[in-house]
Amino acid sequence: MKKQKILITGGSGFLGEYLNLEFSHQFELLSLFNSTIGNCSNFNSVKIDLRNHSEVKNIFSSFNPDIVIHTAAITSPIISTEHTTKDYYECNVKATETLAQLCEQFNSKLIYTSTDLVYAGYRGNFLKEDSKLNPLSIYAETKLLGELAVKKYSPNYLILRTALLFGYGITRSKNYFRHMIDNLQKSQPINLFTDQFRTPISARDVATIINKLIIKEIKCDIINIGGSERISRFELGEKLCDIGSFDKSLLNKISMYQIPNYPAVEDVSLNIDKLKPLGISPMSIDESILKSLNEKL
Repeated sequence: MKKQKILITGGSGFLGEYLNLEFSHQFELLSLFNSTIGNCSNFNSVKIDLRNHSEVKNIFSSFNPDIVIHTAAITSPIISTEHTTKDYYECNVKATETLAQLCEQFNSKLIYTSTDLVYAGYRGNFLKEDSKLNPLSIYAETKLLGELAVKKYSPNYLILRTALLFGYGITRSKNYFRHMIDNLQKSQPINLFTDQFRTPISARDVATIINKLIIKEIKCDIINIGGSERISRFELGEKLCDIGSFDKSLLNKISMYQIPNYPAVEDVSLNIDKLKPLGISPMSIDESILKSLNEKL
């Protein structure tokens, strides 16, 4: 049987690198990257700016993907000197709109990774997909606008609102969890929020779950993807110390309100009941942390 073709955007990103590994065996893979190549160098890949409509269309014309997993985005909740609000809009909204239109034109399934940060963080915990939305950051706002573009243009889509991702990462991927491990191994202190609650899940686990959802052929739906435990980053740090035998005294408790211009979201822990009837359940945080530490080694 001929392999299905799968196109991954953001292939050198934190999640993208795990997706490359997950899908490289049973699919004909094309992974797109922009500034750095990451582990895309080990797979069929192309350097491209997704804001260039004609280049993206050429990719679709030549590769003709059956499935597109769109993870590429500017993800920082605080606007840095590197980006403007226009950059966020062009990358997170207009590029998504282009992909959705091309998926309609080429009859490709579109899987779009959104974020738990689109939810209102003051409405309780374990939020369902129909819970109130109130994105506070430019990142979350543009990801929600991306969701609207996907639903408008793509007749075969799946929107995944992912929780806080963690894991050591594969190559250049930098994230808060890797920073935690590196600091603790060097006996350096690290500041962690005590007053923001989410349902963290490993990036490797998310890649596996996306594969299972593709097999189930779910379409035209929004699904929360997160872990089963509601914890703060400080509590996650405590778990890491327990499992990795690190010094807990290096963990400093801070409030997210101490960070200048930080869009404070108190609780966007996710209800993942939609996964249960599909026979899909995430790994425990403890198991995922142990796997991450083994990856580090």
